[in-house]
Amino acid sequence: MLITALLALAAVLLDWWWGEPRRWHPLVGFGWLSDLVERSFYGSENVTPRGRKLRGVIALMLMLVPFTAIAAALAALPYVGMVFSLLMLYFAIGHRSLHDHARPIATALQDGDDAKARHLTSHLVSRDSAAINPPGAATESVLENGNDGVFGALFWFIVAGGAGAILYRLANTLDAMWGYRSERYVAFGWGAARFDDLLNYFPARLTALTYALLGNSRRALHCWRTQAPDWESPNAGPVMAAGAGALNLMMGGPARYRGEWHQRPVLGAGIPAVVGDIERALTLVRHGVFLWLVVLAAVGLAYV
Repeated sequence: MLITALLALAAVLLDWWWGEPRRWHPLVGFGWLSDLVERSFYGSENVTPRGRKLRGVIALMLMLVPFTAIAAALAALPYVGMVFSLLMLYFAIGHRSLHDHARPIATALQDGDDAKARHLTSHLVSRDSAAINPPGAATESVLENGNDGVFGALFWFIVAGGAGAILYRLANTLDAMWGYRSERYVAFGWGAARFDDLLNYFPARLTALTYALLGNSRRALHCWRTQAPDWESPNAGPVMAAGAGALNLMMGGPARYRGEWHQRPVLGAGIPAVVGDIERALTLVRHGVFLWLVVLAAVGLAYV
């Protein structure tokens, strides 16, 4: 466990130092291959919804099983296995990336450039840019992606090493590509969406607990218990409700997607987010990462 703690710390530091690879990012190639597999397995218009689901599940397995097996084999190699595990978590985690995408939004708002802020925020959330409230949407995205981009990868690295981190990141990527409830993906992406929900069940709740411990604990736990069940996503609900409560903010509410308004439940309690709350949310995630590393190191030392 101590080795796991040291590798996790090294990967977090490496991510913070280098950030995401700007060239030859593995997920770019994975996305290209996913598009190819989708075109090969999607089928014609005559395929039934059940058949489309089956095709989607087969495509999901084809995209996950070989890469996870390769990752497990590399991690098990003598001497160099730990190096591969370190690199796998580095590629899977997106702590620095979360800051790199959110902070320019705050900068644009502080400069009075609302149009640029809305445009940048539209890269984080799938809403119509003209109807985005940048401070609220960006703060929501930071809290949600704290789980999806940081804590989820750390959790599966702790549980299953480098292979676990790779499996989580690839499944999360496929959910982002295929997991929509649109006409094209409601059946084909069913497997990707459900598997991502399964992988995120425990990390999301640990993330929500982390937010609660580091903020207004009583309010966070109350919002998590009373508001999360009303949210469409079973995992984003606890994370965002607890995060909003921890920061004493009110989130959720109406949002426009592809020209249609959706009445989302209200999460949290307090006031709507302003520009400074984007950095407060990032700070909550950073403190959460520090807490996880400290706890992991303490557990590792206890078993030395």
